[in-house]
Formats: sequence, structure tokens, C-alpha cells
Amino acid sequence: MSPMTPVLPDHPEWAPPMADISWVKRKFLDVPYGQDSKRQCFDLYLPQEGEGPFPLLIHIHGGGFAFGDKRDDHLDAYLKALHRGMAVASVEYRVSGEAVFPAAVLDCRQAVRVIRERGKEFQIDPERIAVIGGSAGGNLAAMLGMNVPNGQFPGETEAGGVQPYVKAAVDQFGPVRFETMQRQARENGVSQVSPDPEQMPESKYLGCSLDKAPEELLKAAYPGTYAGPDMAPLLVQHGTADHLVPWGQSEEFVADLTARGFGDKVVYLPLEGADHEDKRFFQGENMDRVFAFLMQYL
Repeated sequence: MSPMTPVLPDHPEWAPPMADISWVKRKFLDVPYGQDSKRQCFDLYLPQEGEGPFPLLIHIHGGGFAFGDKRDDHLDAYLKALHRGMAVASVEYRVSGEAVFPAAVLDCRQAVRVIRERGKEFQIDPERIAVIGGSAGGNLAAMLGMNVPNGQFPGETEAGGVQPYVKAAVDQFGPVRFETMQRQARENGVSQVSPDPEQMPESKYLGCSLDKAPEELLKAAYPGTYAGPDMAPLLVQHGTADHLVPWGQSEEFVADLTARGFGDKVVYLPLEGADHEDKRFFQGENMDRVFAFLMQYL
């Protein structure tokens, strides 16, 4: 199976291939959850039959924290959840050229709040929500999976209201501990991380070059920092031939969580020989694994 190698945009007209949503009859498109950016919106799709309330799978797109679309063709795989009696949402968020960390995390947290608050309107069970993302979306999904209480994430001032909690999270090939990416790429001899820290997408996401980033900022951008008793069950997947994000990122993340006593909440399923965005993540056997994991908690 050949990998899906992402092509980074080199001009403003670039756009990722889009999913086919025409067959979904019941949907809410471009629902705003914020007022600071046109990207602060989500789509929500309901199963063809039934009145709910439905469990919900929220998809967070990738794109190096710099680009992406909530309706890109990754959604084709996740819309299969509709046939399993689940609703599906897909969230867009501010990217690094518009606002740096923690904006994207705060956006995703607010999207979950709005969905939970309006659950009855959307026919969603607010107590049965899971999140999934790949690459940059994997980082953001893992962040949501930590279930950090309102007001306790950097830059978040709102401490009341509905909590942005999820019941389960799936991080697929996400960069999580940015400061170790270059070393891991050199060691594995496969991943092609930029030798210039300033040019790495993660630097642009943080708003400063990784080699100059304060330790406090790097710690704040690492999902594992927020692991605690409220953490949701987490499935981590990574291809062992990933040429963009070293698979050591997921291995280190899982090892750290396990060493700190959260091993019972983490499942690590590497895909042998798979590249970044490999088609195998989104097809047949692996999707069955992902859905089986999610349905344990939804």
C-alpha cells in the first residue's frame, strides 16, 4: 500500500482534496464557535436514521499547524462512523500564520464546549464524545484527551461553564514533544525534519524558533504535561517509516505517560512500515481497531 504523502502548500491557491459529504442528508455546516476568526467553526453530521442522542466523534485536521481544512478528504474515513450509529463533527481552528500557541488548543476546547452546550439541538449526547486527529491534529486530539479543567490551560481565562471534556482520544502520528524531533530524526535516518529549527512548523506554531523556545513554553505545548486523573483513555498510533514526524514522538509520549502511572489509560498501536498519512491508517483493519477502541468508551 503506497503512502499518502502530503504536499505542503507553496501558493495561496493550494487546497487539500475534499471529502464527499453530498451523501450525508442531515448535517450542520460552518457552525461558529468563536468570533475572532472565520476558521472558528465546525461541521456536524448525523446518522441517516434515528433521533439520538448520538455519541459523537470529533475530527481535528492536520496540516503542520499552518494549514488544513475541516472538510478535507481524511473526513471520508471518519464519516464511516455514521454507519455505526455515531455522529461526526470536524473542527477548524486558527493556524500558526494567524495566531500562535495556545490559540489552536483554545479553539478546539471551545468547539467542544459549544457542542456540549448545544447537544440537545444537535441530537448529541454531551457525555459521549471522543476526538481523533492526525499529525498536528493528533497533537490537538491528545491535548483534548487530557481533559484539562476550564481556566487551567495556558491563556484560558474562563473558569466556569461547561467543561471541554471528552471520553476518549486518538492521536495518530502527532508531533508532541517538539524539542526532541530533530534528534529523533537524525537517529532514525528516515524522518526529514528541517535541520534549521526556525523553519520547522512547530517553531511557527510556537511563535519562536525551537532552539530558542523557553523551557516553560515547550512544556506547555507538550500534551503529557497535563496528564492527570481526569485524562481520557488514549489510543496512540504511528507508522514506523514516518518521514515527516519521527515515530519516536509517539514512543516517547507513551513511555512518559506509562512511567508516570497512566499506562492503564494508553494503548499504543504502531503500524509497521507505514509512512506519514499512510492509507492504512484510514482503511479496513485499522479503522476497525480505531472504532473498537472508541466504542469501549462511548
